[in-house]
Amino acid sequence: MKGLVDDALRALLEVNTRSQLSGPTKSVTVWIDTAFNGYLVFPRRLIEELGLEQEAATDADLADGSRVTLESYVCYVEWFGSLILAQVIANEGGLPLLGTEMLAGRVLLVDYSPKRVSLE
Repeated sequence: MKGLVDDALRALLEVNTRSQLSGPTKSVTVWIDTAFNGYLVFPRRLIEELGLEQEAATDADLADGSRVTLESYVCYVEWFGSLILAQVIANEGGLPLLGTEMLAGRVLLVDYSPKRVSLE
C-alpha cells in the first residue's frame, strides 16, 4: 500500500471503507497516528456521510488526565486483500486517523525526502 507525505508533513494513506458488508465503497484519506492504539478515528461529519452504525459509547482517560465518553461505530475496511471489521471512534477533528491496531503485523516506512509512505 502506497501513500504520501503532505506539505504539513503528515503521513497519509487512502483506505476503502464500507458501512455494510455488501455496501458501496468510499475512499477515505487517513493520517497515520502512531500515538493512537485503536483502529480509526473519523470526524462526526464523515461518520454521518458514510452512514456508519453506532456500536457503543465508552469512557476513556486522556493523556492530560481528563475523562471523556467516546462514541464508537462499525466500519468495514478493505485491508490487504481482506475485508475487516474496524472500530471507528468519533471526534470533532478535521482529518480521519489510522491507529496502530491497523498497523499491527505490518511494516510502515515514511520517507520524508521524496514524501513517500509505504505500508507492507
